[in-house]
Amino acid sequence: MAVYKRIYKGYAGPITPVAPRFWILTRYSYARLFQSRFLVIFLAVCMFYPVGCAAFIYLSHNAKFLTMLRIPAGQLMQINSRFFYYFCIVQGALAYLLTAFVGPSLVSPDLVNGAMPLYLCRPFSRTQYVAGKMSVLLVLLSLITWVPGLLLFVIESGVTGWDWGWENRSIAFGLFAGLGVWVVVLALIALALSAWVKWKIAAGALVLGVFFAGAGFGAAIDNVLRTNYGALIDLTQVAHTVWADLLRYDSGTDMSVRDAWMVLGATCVICTVLLARRVRAFEVVK
Repeated sequence: MAVYKRIYKGYAGPITPVAPRFWILTRYSYARLFQSRFLVIFLAVCMFYPVGCAAFIYLSHNAKFLTMLRIPAGQLMQINSRFFYYFCIVQGALAYLLTAFVGPSLVSPDLVNGAMPLYLCRPFSRTQYVAGKMSVLLVLLSLITWVPGLLLFVIESGVTGWDWGWENRSIAFGLFAGLGVWVVVLALIALALSAWVKWKIAAGALVLGVFFAGAGFGAAIDNVLRTNYGALIDLTQVAHTVWADLLRYDSGTDMSVRDAWMVLGATCVICTVLLARRVRAFEVVK
């Protein structure tokens, strides 16, 4: 409208609260991601093992089923820390495969298309931007890791007796803390690589390479130098050590729990620094 008419007025409608503002990015990211049939199918596949574990827990306490198959109750696998440790291994592996598929498409398109200034020129901070993008992975990975793990714990407590749940409450804490930390580490790695590698396919390959190449280089260092410190660059083995400690299960690893926690902490710090250097309102091109 023409300025001389002097009928322009500022916006006086409702304003979105500052705290949940980052969910806007999360909501639109989900709308784009769930257009992929492969993602929906993969999420369904990720739930096969938890559903199988739930069925095993129920059938292992079903006397009629055991009698029909002539299986003594003592011969079945016990529902204990070992059971949930292998649950963490399976779902943790599926989690980083899902991260390699979803993570690269979160930040790199905004950097490639120059959309970062459009986000940050509004009342939207860098922290809120990272939180909005990170929430996409945090929710998806939680749905296939610690959430079904705690549901399995509740099912076992219900069929065995709530006294079992109270006596083994450390397992519930270990599932939540161990898989929760793993989810945060995966999300930070994916966002950092997505911010620095603008080609989505290459970023996805790097996410997988962090784990597979880390395991290979770690084994090579151990064999050449005859030491156990090479395993510290294998994030999968680091996570296994943390899970075993939190679940109070002896996995037979030689890695120190303190070293494993230090590696995870250092990984989070490095990824946060990398994100801080790339998520900016402007980019200096030399």
